[in-house]
Amino acid sequence: MAERVEQEEIFSQVLRAGRRTYFFDVRATKADDYYLTVTESKKFTHDDGTFHYQKHKIYLYKEDFSDFHEMLKKATDYIVTEKGDEVISERHQKDFKKEENTEETKSVESFTDVSFDDI
Repeated sequence: MAERVEQEEIFSQVLRAGRRTYFFDVRATKADDYYLTVTESKKFTHDDGTFHYQKHKIYLYKEDFSDFHEMLKKATDYIVTEKGDEVISERHQKDFKKEENTEETKSVESFTDVSFDDI
């Protein structure tokens, strides 16, 4: 069984994004072929200080990589074309404070380019 656990830890990348963390994990099937799991983990803090994580996972197999990549690119390009790069939802958070003249620098620094060709 320990050998199987080692097979599952083939390759992993982590993207931290505020309260959310995204895990890109390459795993092996029983036939020793590879597939990708994308996990979103979101931290929730209760009033008493305790917290829990809510996770959502997508399993992506090689036969779907090309179509998935194409659809993801189309969808993200559409969003940026229609609404731009500014993250409007940040304005609605209770601790939002608009920073002056750092908006352009901040958006470039917080951007992470993930290519499915690299996975």
